[in-house]
Amino acid sequence: MRPPHLAPPAAVFVPDLRPAPPCISARPRPASPSIHLAPGAALAAGPALAPSPAATRPLPVVTLLSADERLRVDAAGQGHYVTLHRESIDDVVRDVRARPLGGILLSVSSLGRAQTALPAAARVAELVREFPHVPTVALVTDVADPPPDALLALGRSGVSTVVDARRPDGWRHLRAALGTDGLRDLERRALTLVAQDLADAPESCTQFFHLLFAAPPQLVTVRALAGLLHAVPSTLMSRFLRAGLPTPKRYLAFARLTRAARLLEAPGRSIASAANHLDYSSPQSFGRHVRVLLGLTATDFRHRFDGEGMLLHFRAELVLPYREQLLRFRPVGRC
Repeated sequence: MRPPHLAPPAAVFVPDLRPAPPCISARPRPASPSIHLAPGAALAAGPALAPSPAATRPLPVVTLLSADERLRVDAAGQGHYVTLHRESIDDVVRDVRARPLGGILLSVSSLGRAQTALPAAARVAELVREFPHVPTVALVTDVADPPPDALLALGRSGVSTVVDARRPDGWRHLRAALGTDGLRDLERRALTLVAQDLADAPESCTQFFHLLFAAPPQLVTVRALAGLLHAVPSTLMSRFLRAGLPTPKRYLAFARLTRAARLLEAPGRSIASAANHLDYSSPQSFGRHVRVLLGLTATDFRHRFDGEGMLLHFRAELVLPYREQLLRFRPVGRC
């Protein structure tokens, strides 16, 4: 649990009264009906794969802003984040609990006004406590200095980042503050471990591991994975068998649970929400998956593994015992 701050947030930037950026709204692109992904170099079996909108689109940022602030935030965030604008702190709380998000953006002036009628600071503290990996950012846009009481309340709530958009570099600071993503961080960590353990492995082998963690949640079958690798599913499975490796389905299943463990690090996220995001048919299906693979209930899984712990378990179960085979393994291309 993140301890509450006893002083106003320190990351407040010097004012600047220059006009706002042009008001061009950012809108999420529609999801692609198929999966196309190329997080690394081209595979030996075919041409480079086109990046997937589902894989590259940032997670949405939920906001509580004035109408003018919404336009300015959208204009500043093109290509960096997409927004879900909400009307009340209760709406924000519901969104954060329902889906993975790239951040929470709150207007200092709006919260300052809300303090007189609603326990807004208490709700913000609840969000910070329950979702510590979701960046919570306060935004200053008013020409006047932000109300000291509002900043003190945010500091006590655990909000440690306040961006002053009146500065020339204010919007850049906002993009940086909202540019984190727990699942992408986990992907980078997974690839770092693979690079350490399998530095001399064939390119298609390391690409296979990249796909496991970089693919969108809809990648749940060996057939879909084989399609990304330009391979026939039966051929892909036979290569794993001949190499003396676990099945590709097992690798895919453990990677999926690693991502689930990262999502469930947030105390306020329900098991049902994590299961839905990772495209399980139901929370019960997720629970059966955990029981078959790890012999645990979904609740025990949550208590026992965080994202890093499950990633290390993946490595201990599926990488290190088979390192010699993997260093010679080509899932696609010439053997």
